[in-house]
Amino acid sequence: MTIRPLFAALAVVALAGCAADPAPNEQMRLTEQALEQARAVGANAEDITELKQAEDKVARASAEMTEGSYKDARMLAEQAELDARLAEARVLTLKSQEQLNVLNTRITRLRKQLAEAQ
Repeated sequence: MTIRPLFAALAVVALAGCAADPAPNEQMRLTEQALEQARAVGANAEDITELKQAEDKVARASAEMTEGSYKDARMLAEQAELDARLAEARVLTLKSQEQLNVLNTRITRLRKQLAEAQ
C-alpha cells in the first residue's frame, strides 16, 4: 500500500516537470521580430556586436528547442531579444549623434556668416 502513493507522487512530479517548460514559440517570434527591427534601422553584425550576440543566441536557442531544453531556449531567446533591442538603440543613438553634429556644423556656419555680415 505504501508503494501506490509513491508512484502517484512520482507521476505528479513528472507531469509537473513536463508542464513547467512549454516550448517558447512566442518568445522566439518576439526575438525574431526584434532582430528584424534592429536590421531595419541599419544594424549589422559586423559593426554592432550586440546584434552578432543576438544572432548567436537565437541559433543556440533554436538548437536547445530541437533538443527539448525549453527552459534554456527561453532564456537564450529572451537574452537575444534584449541584445537585439540594444543593437537597435545603439544604431539609433549613432544616427541621432550624426544628425546633431550636422546641425551643430550648420549653426556654426550661420554664426560665422552673421558675424561677417555685421
